[in-house]
Amino acid sequence: MNRLSKQFGKILLFLFLLSFFSFMIIKLAPGDPVMNILGTQDLAASNQDIEQLREKLGLNKPMLVQYYDWLKNVVQFNLGNSIITGKSVTSQIGHSFLNTVILALGSTLVMLVISIPLGVVSAFYRNGVVDKVIKLLNAVGASIPGFWLGFLLVDIFATKLNLLPSMGIGEIKHIVLPSLTLGITMAPPYVRLLKASLVENMEQDFVRAAYARGITKKRIFFFHIFRKSLIPFITLFGMSIGSFMGGTVVIEVLFSYPGLGKLAIDSITARDYSIIQGFILFTGLIVFLINVIVDMLYHHIDPSISAKEVEAVEV
Repeated sequence: MNRLSKQFGKILLFLFLLSFFSFMIIKLAPGDPVMNILGTQDLAASNQDIEQLREKLGLNKPMLVQYYDWLKNVVQFNLGNSIITGKSVTSQIGHSFLNTVILALGSTLVMLVISIPLGVVSAFYRNGVVDKVIKLLNAVGASIPGFWLGFLLVDIFATKLNLLPSMGIGEIKHIVLPSLTLGITMAPPYVRLLKASLVENMEQDFVRAAYARGITKKRIFFFHIFRKSLIPFITLFGMSIGSFMGGTVVIEVLFSYPGLGKLAIDSITARDYSIIQGFILFTGLIVFLINVIVDMLYHHIDPSISAKEVEAVEV
């Protein structure tokens, strides 16, 4: 109970600081959403029209007052409405987040399909020809920019072979190219980490003791070596959630995929403060919660690990 209270206190402090500083930075950024709105309406607005719209949107108030008004609504689970479209911020973020989750699951599946077999094979045949080939492939994969790989896959599978769509959403085939692009660029560090962890655990005393007791190699690998090697693997995944969210921005824009990343870019371009602030708060909450889930997974994978050991691994 005490641990849960600490986690809850941490998340409240984290979200408050994140929302406050991001709110101030957004407000101080150049650009005026009022001019964007009037520009989209193709109006020759007078100064009076501009001031009236600014007052209607509450943009004429001091920044601290604007933040207080926004925070008061957030406490009531109301992120407000888009300045540009007037639609609910919560509904827009929720719809886009669902699309991003679908892309994230597809990308994670691709990453696991690549990294786990290559990491295991590389560990078993370390310093051999197979290991060197995997190292080469890993180095190539790590050096390829995501947007360049995306363009390459579009050119091959969408333009030349006409097998897969290059943009949009609606069917499973629409997420194949974005998932491949993001999953391939994610995989290299996981391959290296899994290999290193497996090699280290293969040489531990508990493995030699298990062999001495006559336990089969398959059981030792899956229930002892592989399971223990997943701890740093999961740690890296939890730590990379933030950069993963950033990676989806590039991919979603490249493939015109209507996820959180594309919503954020469109909102930044239009200076839609409500959606930008809601996006920052929501993604911050998601990253924090995923790290809490990773913390819980440590104990599920290895019940003997203590809270202090978890914190040491995370650091």
